[in-house]
Amino acid sequence: MSNAIEIEAKSIVRAEDYRVLAKLFGDHPRYMQTNYYIDSEDRVLARSGIALRIRERGDRYELTLKTPLSEGLLEKNCVISLQQFEDFKSKGIFPKGDTSRFLTMLDFDLASLKILTSLTTDRIDVEYEGGLLSIDRNVYSGVTDYEIEFEYNNMEGAKAIMARLFQENQIPVNFSTASKVSRAMAAIGK
Repeated sequence: MSNAIEIEAKSIVRAEDYRVLAKLFGDHPRYMQTNYYIDSEDRVLARSGIALRIRERGDRYELTLKTPLSEGLLEKNCVISLQQFEDFKSKGIFPKGDTSRFLTMLDFDLASLKILTSLTTDRIDVEYEGGLLSIDRNVYSGVTDYEIEFEYNNMEGAKAIMARLFQENQIPVNFSTASKVSRAMAAIGK
């Protein structure tokens, strides 16, 4: 299992603003990924401030647990196999490993956890000003939204660099705190 601290500024933008940035950085790699969001029916993880997902990108599956820090999120990541993903998705068998041990230690019932919804992202990643700029088109539960994220070593710097990029491209600066998981869950009423 790897651990990382994620600090990112983000903004939901209009489709036309997304197109401006997608065109500006059109020479950078583009890829698709799907996030499968996991919780119990009564949202026991969300009530504890924990987000849990399996990300599918190509033939790679990664289980990620996120918990809040004073600035950013602590991410715990571990790669799982296609078989582990399928067993969890179809049979409810939670992947064994560091994440299952961590959740069990916190007294969560692994048998109550399941995939509640998913969100597919068409993403362009750009190394930009010492950070990582992600230009996202997200589709979930019949909804399409557009989000720009800028991952950096501190929030103040992330917001300043992102605001400058937006201003240079006549995009309204409107930072958001709504995560992909919260938007996807809201779309299904969970």
